[in-house]
Amino acid sequence: MAFILSLSLWAPAVHAETAAVPVTEKGQTKALTNESASAFLDTFFDSPEAKAQYVGASVVVVKDGKVLAEKGYGYADQEDKTPVDPKSTAFRVASVSKTFTAAAVMQLVEQGKVDLQADFQTYVKGLEFDNPFDKPVTVENLLTHTTGFEIRDPQQEDIHADFNKTVTMEEYAQQHMPPVVREPGSAYMYDNFSFLLLGMIVENVSGEPFETYMQQHIFKPLGMDNSSFVLSDKFKDQLATGYDAVHKPLDLYTISPTPMPQGGMLSTAEDIGNFMIAFLNDGVKDNERILKESTVKSMEQYRSSIHPVLPDTTYGFEAAFQLPGAGSSPEIITKAGDLVGFSSYLFLIPEQNTGVFLTYNQAGALRNLFYPAFIQTFFPQYAEPVEFKDFTPQSTEELQRFAGLYADLRLSTIVSSLKDGTESGQLSISDAFLGQRPLIQVDETLFKDELTGQFTAFKENADGTIYMKEPYLNPLGYEKKGQQPQGFRDVRPESPYAEAIYGLQSLGHYDNDATEAFQPKSAVTRAEFIEDVLKMSGLKPSKTTPPADTDWANHPAAGYIQLGYESGMITGADSKQFKPDQVITRQEAMVMIWRSLQLQYPNELFQDVKLAGHTDKWAVPAIQMMVKLGIHGPEVKVLEDGSVDVLARKPLIRQEEAAIMYQLFTQPTDKIVSELMAQQPQPATSNVDEAVEEQPSSANTETP
Repeated sequence: MAFILSLSLWAPAVHAETAAVPVTEKGQTKALTNESASAFLDTFFDSPEAKAQYVGASVVVVKDGKVLAEKGYGYADQEDKTPVDPKSTAFRVASVSKTFTAAAVMQLVEQGKVDLQADFQTYVKGLEFDNPFDKPVTVENLLTHTTGFEIRDPQQEDIHADFNKTVTMEEYAQQHMPPVVREPGSAYMYDNFSFLLLGMIVENVSGEPFETYMQQHIFKPLGMDNSSFVLSDKFKDQLATGYDAVHKPLDLYTISPTPMPQGGMLSTAEDIGNFMIAFLNDGVKDNERILKESTVKSMEQYRSSIHPVLPDTTYGFEAAFQLPGAGSSPEIITKAGDLVGFSSYLFLIPEQNTGVFLTYNQAGALRNLFYPAFIQTFFPQYAEPVEFKDFTPQSTEELQRFAGLYADLRLSTIVSSLKDGTESGQLSISDAFLGQRPLIQVDETLFKDELTGQFTAFKENADGTIYMKEPYLNPLGYEKKGQQPQGFRDVRPESPYAEAIYGLQSLGHYDNDATEAFQPKSAVTRAEFIEDVLKMSGLKPSKTTPPADTDWANHPAAGYIQLGYESGMITGADSKQFKPDQVITRQEAMVMIWRSLQLQYPNELFQDVKLAGHTDKWAVPAIQMMVKLGIHGPEVKVLEDGSVDVLARKPLIRQEEAAIMYQLFTQPTDKIVSELMAQQPQPATSNVDEAVEEQPSSANTETP
């Protein structure tokens, strides 16, 4: 539910994945040459696992100032059978744009026109926002994703097909400027908005339009003739068609603002290869210098980390995907990017003078397969397990400080539950995607899980705030531990609903005031339910004015009701009558949620659930799914004959709504569905490889 409702336009994407099996077996290290690079790419992209993850892909490998391999695979347009050409096929490189915006800022730093430690408002005037802390947001904070801003990711309306529409960077910033909600520099949260502000700094300080500056000072000197931040007619022709996870083509779109420094760049593999060669050669290519050697070194240096094996960001780059037991090597800098229909990954190993760029026209997990395979094949030293000094695990009492609920700073619907382990040096972590798994302490604030051997780390601030960085759901940011719930005067700690109510209070969805009444047995209205569900999913009310003749046009929850219709959660024969103040029944509430979940989970998996009591026919599939996934409260009982009574026609009351929402955040629905699918009979096939190749991708990297 959280993933479906909280769709993010680009990430870097959230991954609930484990590390891929490398193409080359361990111990078979190869020297990186023209021949070995080309052979590796051909083998990798021809594998069934890789083919399921792309329609078209473009890749370039550089080393020691030369291109070792530059290749295209698959189709830029599948219908027309247009092959990918790494020299001319353009892709939306999405957040890889940030590396180039950072390089432009660093050019101005070299010239003494920008001070990294200065308040960014020195260079961007007229933006009003709250900052309750004594520290300003510096240019360095913008570059390292440590601003403390409240999240301001792109909105759905920012992706559109009105190619004549222009929203300037200034206009966009004025409309969406966030407040500072954490002390600047105290935590890492992937921040698209900060790079919009950096683009404005480039434009304001240089006196040149952002696109003009990038063309004249980055692209032109490097011969990047097929790169731009503007979707001109030239790039409409060159741009690969984007595809969804089942290889369905997507319509051409444009993005606001224009230009978009944080994610609007269009480029080719060849052009990015030119940049990598220059960067790895201390800022020079073909006698054209874009950066000083000292600047390049400063951009390679990580500026924050939650633990030495888990660095965060440099000026323009971020840590690599974790490798089991090895963490993220500080010797490797990377940049990932995702937009609707596109994903990319750039990684550099400066001490090996090696760089790789991969881009493809299907948002998905291809890069998660590619990166570990490449490292294991050519540079396995970066995948070697970390050797820790002798460490005495802390007692369960000492580790109690880490127990609680954690919500991702960027995507609040990503929730992890941390509990005490059964012995010293252990914690238990659980989430809605991977379920429960143990964490084994290997250092004071570092733990290794038994799922893949990857690391989870904690950061404790002086004010008592605790942050966590984990490897699967959103490794590009921290999760923050919720506040200690104070409870409500009418909710007993021993109530079967207390865990859910207190949990949502800890996460900030309810006021944390013990003097208030929760009214656990009050009935919930239709308007209250749809507003609660959407608001807890991190969504804003619709900006569309409801039709005047609807019965919710003037309702206080009109924006959320309208969003419910727009998202398909609310349907009905009478599109004018929602009856917002009517008490919602339990089956009506479950059907609203089901309308989102069924986009992700097939109804066929839940048809064996036997229902007791009275459920209307139209609600049966929804009730069956919710029962099987465990998205309900303790009032739902399994009878002696195995049937389940969900009290479908009864009014939904507040404590039951709290239980449903808490389960949506914490119940491992992905794991449950995966296990159910594994139990399904598999069709016989005479060609296993073909069967695997034809399976659609299950990766969902656009979310949340």
